[in-house]
Formats: sequence, C-alpha cells, structure tokens
Amino acid sequence: MEDVSPDGARLRPAPEPAFTDTVQIGIVVRDLDATRRRYADAYGIGPWELHAFTPANAPDLHEDGRPVARSWRLATAMVGRVMWELIEPLDGESVYARFLAEKGEGVHHIAVATPHFDALVAAHAGRGEVPVLSGTFGGVQVAYLPTDRTLGVLLEVFSGPAGAERTPNADRMPDAA
Repeated sequence: MEDVSPDGARLRPAPEPAFTDTVQIGIVVRDLDATRRRYADAYGIGPWELHAFTPANAPDLHEDGRPVARSWRLATAMVGRVMWELIEPLDGESVYARFLAEKGEGVHHIAVATPHFDALVAAHAGRGEVPVLSGTFGGVQVAYLPTDRTLGVLLEVFSGPAGAERTPNADRMPDAA
C-alpha cells in the first residue's frame, strides 16, 4: 500500500529504519570524578565502571579520517536499558576536547544499534562525509557519523550485536568513587 498525502498525491514509501535501538548517551565533562559523584549523589545513577583510552589500547583511532593518538577517561553506568557514558578528555585536541572548548559540558553523541553498519558508513563516505571519530574497540568497529548538522547530535554506530560496545577495549580503572 502506498502512502498518500492529504491532497491525494502519492508519497514514496518510507525507508526501512536505519536504527533499531538507542543504546548509549555520551556526555562530555570537565571532571569525571566530580561528575560521577554528582550523578550518584543527586540522582542515584551508578555504579560506574571506569576506563582509560590511550594510544596503547586504541591504536587504530581516526578523527576525520586521519590517524591520531588521543587519551581520555570515561565512566559508564546503565540507566534502564541505556548506557550513560561520561567522557573526560585528557588532551587538548581530541573531538571531546574540542566539543568541551566550543560548547561546554553536555551531550556529545547518542549511540544507536544498526544492522547496517558498513552501509551507513559507506553512504556517508559516498557523500564525502568521513566519520568524526572511528576505530576498533574490543573487536567492534565504532564510528561517529557526522550528523550534528542534520540531526543536532552526532550518532555513534558500531558493528556487531547491540550490547557489544558495552565492553570497551580500554584499561579498566579501579573505581575510586
């Protein structure tokens, strides 16, 4: 059955949904430890799992298609079925550091599950758009699609099952909460 507009004109069929689930909200912060405490004390969000990403454990990291060496700390906690990720940049040049300098603390990206990781990345590449950040973590390919201008926020997509990104390939840090 074709869709029809209110004036009777035929509309083209809606495309198949590109995303099947929202799995993560990524929030850039200035001070990871203070922010974790605030979330836990004020809203009961936690427990938090801490990770550190460095050039040693994220060796194939790319920003805007170029290889880079960056460092950041992050903490993750589940709120229902959605992972909340707090990210503190440890350098002044990463996508997270630039976001913090330009916009301050706040939502940086939303991660969504897709059955079409390669096709989505290829479709953006076909329009001359390379991922803002990409790499392989724990055997899972990750890409931040440059959707901030069209959707108002970056979308993170990944290869593999919906929960795959919940185990980052990074050094686990002891929880010093």
